[in-house]
Amino acid sequence: MLEAIFFGILQGLTEFLPISSSAHVRIFAKFFGMTEDPGARFTAIMQIGTELAVLIYFRKDIKEIISAWIRKVILRRDLHIDEVAHARMGWLIIVGSLPIVVLGYLGQDIIASNFRSLWLIASVLIIFGVVLGVADRLGKSSRSLADLNISHGVLYGLAQSLALIPGVSRSGATIAMGRALGYSREAALRYSFLLAIPAVFGSGLFELVKALGEDAGNNVFSLSQTFAATVFAFVIGYLVIAWLIKFVTTRSFKPFIIYRILLGALVLLLLTFGVIKS
Repeated sequence: MLEAIFFGILQGLTEFLPISSSAHVRIFAKFFGMTEDPGARFTAIMQIGTELAVLIYFRKDIKEIISAWIRKVILRRDLHIDEVAHARMGWLIIVGSLPIVVLGYLGQDIIASNFRSLWLIASVLIIFGVVLGVADRLGKSSRSLADLNISHGVLYGLAQSLALIPGVSRSGATIAMGRALGYSREAALRYSFLLAIPAVFGSGLFELVKALGEDAGNNVFSLSQTFAATVFAFVIGYLVIAWLIKFVTTRSFKPFIIYRILLGALVLLLLTFGVIKS
């Protein structure tokens, strides 16, 4: 239970920062000699907690988006200008979610096994840290969410699908894409939060159903331990959201980029000298 709670806290701290929560769960399990690998399933279920934090923090925005989308698409009603923008955001979230839904479902077996290698995770931490650094450095910040269109939504979605590989970071990949497209840090971050809701909830609920099924005995943690981890991930995640939004309004992502590169380099060194095994 203590291990599960630790991972829940770790999940809450790292889910929204562009440093990859799934990579941290995998790496810290090795560092502290806890479980060999909590697994993709445990991580996916824990993410339900952090996404609940997103739902509550952005509840007003989400309510307006859903309400406007239903009235526009289903009820066929005329909307005010601001309501049209909300309905449009609903479509953009749907479109941006499609790539990770399709690729995640088709590649679930590979994700649960081949993508758990520490060699891969450490390398990806460094590579995508550099990618985020370049995108953030060269991004013009000339666009806001009002400028978001279907093609940009698809590109965001493709970037998010890269997070199926632990170490990429879902928020890191989408933020990097947003900055490369010229969106401000806050705009890129906000769309990243909203875009994650369908994908993460879908993945978490899918894995939860599987955990309740015939193969439940294959899980590293019991359902009660996983639930405890999810609760801690929710509480810590909510606090991190509030802090991160304030942080990006005045600061760059440079501290996270440096951290990613250092952590990835450390893991590669430990693997090279046999201190830990992949």
